[in-house]
Amino acid sequence: MHEKEIVLPRKLVNELLHNAQLSEDLEVCGFISKNKTGQYTCHPVQNIAETPSKRFLMAPEEQISVMKEIRDKGEEVFAIYHSHPTAPARPSISDTEMPSHPEAYYLIISLNTKGVLEMRCFKLLHDENIVEITLRMVEE
Repeated sequence: MHEKEIVLPRKLVNELLHNAQLSEDLEVCGFISKNKTGQYTCHPVQNIAETPSKRFLMAPEEQISVMKEIRDKGEEVFAIYHSHPTAPARPSISDTEMPSHPEAYYLIISLNTKGVLEMRCFKLLHDENIVEITLRMVEE
């Protein structure tokens, strides 16, 4: 079973929001890893989709390299994140068609809101069921 709520440190949330804002017209994407002591690391990966403003496709060689780095450090993939420049922070049809890491959470950042960034978390289950997980942010 999965958690109903996850707690993320403000530093990680700020880093994700900053990454999304650096590329306002394109979807940014990457992995978040977590080590045994609960520390998170953000691993941005280049989006090579044909229409990067509407979907994301991680560069395969970068994805392999990040996965190896995470494994070599004894960490695990905690989440896959990406941004939606113009859409709300919920999974699109193309997002739900590509869950290659069923154990990971999916964090979606929306830049569609005026002045306020929205980030939501989902778990994509094997039966195509999408469950929203409550996100809480804490000061470190």
